[in-house]
Amino acid sequence: MKNKIILLLIFLINYAQAQNTNKPILHGKHWIAITGKPLGATAGAMIFNKGGNAVDAACAMVAATATMWDVLGWGGETQALIYHPKLKKVIGINALGVAPSGATPEFYKEKGYSIPPKYGPLSAVTPGTPAGIMVMLAEYGTMSLEEILQPSIEMAKGYPIEAQAASSIERNKEEIKKWKYSKNIFLTKPGEEREAPNEGEIFIQKDLRNTLLKLIKTEKSALKKGKNRKEAIYEAYKRFYEGDIADEIARSTQEQGGLITKKDLKDYKVYIEEPLKTSYKNIDVYKLTTWVQSPVLLQSLNMAENIDLKSMGFNSANYIHNLYQIMNLSFADRDFYYGDPYFDPVEPIEGLLSKDYAKSRIKLITEKNNEKIKPGNPYMFQDGINPFLNYLDTWETDNNLDKIKSAFDLNHNMSENYDYEESFMAGTTTVQAADTSGWIVSITPSGGWIPAVIAGNTGIGLSQRMQSFVLDAKDGPYNVLEPGKRPRATLTPTIALKDNEPFLSFAVQGGDSQDQNLLQFFLNMVEFEMNVQEACEAPNINSFQMRSSFGYHENKPGELLLHDSTPQFIRKELIRKGYKLQFRNKTSGPINAIFFDSINKTFQGGSSDFGEDYGVAW
Repeated sequence: MKNKIILLLIFLINYAQAQNTNKPILHGKHWIAITGKPLGATAGAMIFNKGGNAVDAACAMVAATATMWDVLGWGGETQALIYHPKLKKVIGINALGVAPSGATPEFYKEKGYSIPPKYGPLSAVTPGTPAGIMVMLAEYGTMSLEEILQPSIEMAKGYPIEAQAASSIERNKEEIKKWKYSKNIFLTKPGEEREAPNEGEIFIQKDLRNTLLKLIKTEKSALKKGKNRKEAIYEAYKRFYEGDIADEIARSTQEQGGLITKKDLKDYKVYIEEPLKTSYKNIDVYKLTTWVQSPVLLQSLNMAENIDLKSMGFNSANYIHNLYQIMNLSFADRDFYYGDPYFDPVEPIEGLLSKDYAKSRIKLITEKNNEKIKPGNPYMFQDGINPFLNYLDTWETDNNLDKIKSAFDLNHNMSENYDYEESFMAGTTTVQAADTSGWIVSITPSGGWIPAVIAGNTGIGLSQRMQSFVLDAKDGPYNVLEPGKRPRATLTPTIALKDNEPFLSFAVQGGDSQDQNLLQFFLNMVEFEMNVQEACEAPNINSFQMRSSFGYHENKPGELLLHDSTPQFIRKELIRKGYKLQFRNKTSGPINAIFFDSINKTFQGGSSDFGEDYGVAW
């Protein structure tokens, strides 16, 4: 008996040493698929098992998670980075919707808004996700639209809804009741105490299924007429944005008080872009450009490169302090300088990503927290003169709610359900996929989350991204609302190459916290030599000093979120440095990532233990 106990103890010790994370690393040789829900990852696995590449699988996962309302819907937006193995380059996909032609600052101000509303048809930009899926599939995939939509069509016919979505419906039911098409879909038990579906209840979306079937029907018809795979997918695209689906989206949106027109949908286009990059200790990190917050990670890495963070020790008081200051310097620039690069004024991206600019910014870091950090002047590090020095001089670092209330029309009375922290960390999902032929896809799709306004009988939930615009140049001159313009969003996938070979693919949900968490994940792996799962689960910090991209764009200078496990002596030191502390038992994400094992030619997948994100590998 004694020997058995000793053997058991040896087994338990070895198991603990082998498994020091809450989730194991996902190991794969042929392919890997990770996303926000197990069923979503299963959709990717189904496509891989049918011979699809990583782009095919990623498209299927975006479609599946949108069908599941994984804090996104079909009328939202899709931001992607794709590594093309034959070209050996990273490609950007810009499928963020645009402001309708009737959306102007004057329009919203006349209605008493200081910024576009958080919910409802007036918060909607044009749908981007359907276009994003079809463009990625047509240009870089191998399968038909019918094949990659099959999991979504089956789910729309009825799937067991998960607790997160079901609870969100119940929590937001009063908002949902304002919109007749939304309540017909979401509130499956009208009049009962709980009107939302229960966890595990079969949730049916007949209208959405019919819309997806229309796209497949159009694709099939085009193939019968002799069109090739790519052409047939674009015929389905045309039906969505110019045909009867577009008619119903425009009609129903306007019926409910929104602005989207048929012409807005027809004029919408997806951009295939050259992404931005910086190098950090010979690792090339690729991000999308200023129509999302992505470049803040590149700016942060440029600054971090000049500070010996590793010697400070992981999550020491000095490490946390310096990281917090670096992030605030980058995000201050985001709040002022980032916007849609297809509109004037042209963002000073050369200066923002200048290594010399980074060195000048870190000179502002002192021993204590600086609550008065302002945007810098990157024009000093590139050609041109800063046209907005007047706004820079008057920039207020504390965009507090009392100030916003005083500027807000009393007719609106801030009556929307408003939770600053919930808005700041607003969720979405992520998609990570890779295959043995070398394709890599990193996506952060979002928008159209519950409580979405459903566009008539299409089953499509409209985006709420208009709220990320500002209406006055003094609040961010590059992100002022204009018809046809994209709001600066928070969505931010990442791909990193080392020695010109794939090294990491990673993304995270969480609104304004996204690039904060991604910065720490990257440093966890590169500086502290964590494996991909350890890096995903490691406790992160979050700053609330930058302006929220949601709700009323409030910020809270000096607010610092720490993990519950933070030692007391570190807490005391951070308070001494001027921080106001708050704590949570989970602060890691949810980060999803793939590490490319160049020695064994395999994939290692990681997914933090923050939420329901997980993956499948083979």
